[in-house]
Amino acid sequence: MGFQPDKIDAFFENFEANKNMIRNFEGCLFLELYRDKYNTNQFFTYSYWENEAALENYRKSDLFLKVWGETKAWFNQKPEAWSVDKVVRCE
Repeated sequence: MGFQPDKIDAFFENFEANKNMIRNFEGCLFLELYRDKYNTNQFFTYSYWENEAALENYRKSDLFLKVWGETKAWFNQKPEAWSVDKVVRCE
């Protein structure tokens, strides 16, 4: 997610206010927020869900609609999302 520089503080406040509710949402196993080291207005969330149905249930929830509704107004570029089917470990 790329944010307008003057909206980053609002994004942080919103994430802090909602992160525990997202983490405790049924089916969420893990949630973290990452910030790009060089492009500091670029962020992404990394989350694990029990299964695709749990993620879809979250995406249809009032919590997601509220958080996403607030967050998307602060973007300065189109957001991207990825779903991983298989993890390949490099050793």
